[in-house]
Amino acid sequence: MLNIIHGANPENLFRAFNIPIPPEILDFSTNTNILTWPDVSLNMQHLASHYPDPECSRLRELIAEREHVPPSRILFTNGTNEAIFLLAGLFPENTAILEPAYPEYARAFTNLHRVFSLEEALSFSQIIIVNPNNPTGKYLHLAEFIRAHPQNIFIVDEAYIDFLLRKKPERLCDFPNVIILRSLTKIFHLSGARIGYVIAGDEIISALKKRQPSWSVNAFAQELAAEFLGDEGFLRRTRDFYSRETPAFMNMLREAGCEVIDSDVHFFLVRVRDDEAVIRHLLTNGIAVRHTRNFAGLGGKYIRIAARLPDDNRKFADTVKNLVRV
Repeated sequence: MLNIIHGANPENLFRAFNIPIPPEILDFSTNTNILTWPDVSLNMQHLASHYPDPECSRLRELIAEREHVPPSRILFTNGTNEAIFLLAGLFPENTAILEPAYPEYARAFTNLHRVFSLEEALSFSQIIIVNPNNPTGKYLHLAEFIRAHPQNIFIVDEAYIDFLLRKKPERLCDFPNVIILRSLTKIFHLSGARIGYVIAGDEIISALKKRQPSWSVNAFAQELAAEFLGDEGFLRRTRDFYSRETPAFMNMLREAGCEVIDSDVHFFLVRVRDDEAVIRHLLTNGIAVRHTRNFAGLGGKYIRIAARLPDDNRKFADTVKNLVRV
């Protein structure tokens, strides 16, 4: 049962364990930004009654300016999940993924090869790398490796790049053999709106666009994303917040007896002996975490946790102290 439950929608986790859903859930299973942004006033009727811009022109201009690439090299999608499925149609064969990784790739690519090292991946034409990694939170510096292997196409999923705590992100979009995937749902907490984008060469973008349904990105998502993309202050506040709170939270859990695995972003793994017992204990206290049974190579030996607000993090640490051993 756990294998088919995603990290989002924690209510499904309560149902799977036959535990009543509490009025309030502390959701540590989702790794979207916990910080809220100012209310945005939208003309809901206008947005709902008019077709959205099929080219996402305003958004492409914003990203082009930020990333210093031509707008023709940018394609907006209905979340990165749509981009993943579009790429699966473009590269149906000879594609490998560096595991563990976001499970949606295994759903989209029917002939996907799982590898556990970059060297092993080099025998495949396309290599998928989730970086920063989901679920481990580790960030790999890839520029020199990519430069040394121009014969391979690297699909680099940077959904969590804005959450890096210490390491400086590399600029990979200048490599002609790199396809970048980015999410706006994580950093701006727009999961319900579903919006992301791809940066790649003109030929790749054109090929993906031909496979994409018309009006794929709805008007609400476009309008919200345009508002938040211009808010550099929000991005700075997010980095400052998680740079403080994530290490503090990890230290609290270590003091509580947890084996916490170091991470480069705001979420991380905790090693457990019995994931079901830990998850059940937390659920009875109104706390949801992400299981790891559907991440290749992890097999449920860990749970994934994302930092939240300080009071929430303290409650989590106090709750796990009641376990004999996590």
